[in-house]
Amino acid sequence: MTLGAGKKYKEHTLFLDRDGVLNKRPGSGYVCRPGDFHWIPGSLEAVVLLSGIFRYVFVVTNQQGIGKGLMTYDDLQEVHRRMLQDVNEAGGRIDQVYAATGIRHTDSFNRKPAEGMALEAMDDFPGISLEKAWMVGDTTRDMLFGYRLGMSTVLISHQQIDSANYPHLVDYRFSSLGSFAKFINRKLL
Repeated sequence: MTLGAGKKYKEHTLFLDRDGVLNKRPGSGYVCRPGDFHWIPGSLEAVVLLSGIFRYVFVVTNQQGIGKGLMTYDDLQEVHRRMLQDVNEAGGRIDQVYAATGIRHTDSFNRKPAEGMALEAMDDFPGISLEKAWMVGDTTRDMLFGYRLGMSTVLISHQQIDSANYPHLVDYRFSSLGSFAKFINRKLL
């Protein structure tokens, strides 16, 4: 594979969901400690490849385990430090991690599908153009988040969304983040 072979996406921004895209979903629980975070096979390598292609790479994640008192903000920071360390050691980058930590329906501005985390990223990185942004996720919430902001949406199909009720939400569908990364990289050649 050719890492960042062209400039086609150098002005584009990539927003990635965390659970179910980067790491294995912990069942009905939460990733509360670094030891609970397990990369989906191929996703770490995909982040490395994608970070050479996109101008910015962000993680946007709903983490209501904090609001429920199952973990602390420091616990979440430790999980993300380990995730970022893994990415850096593999030769990639994630520019920032944004987390909505309130309980569903009480953190309506920041929790996906609301737009708060993208707007925060735009404040932190003024060069973002949402017209040149991609949202990669595995749930209807992720697709709504991207759609509402005018992004290209990519569904990682670990679980199906109700396409009868949401036919317009998904621009691309892949079985894994690695498959998406290979697709984008091929488009550069």
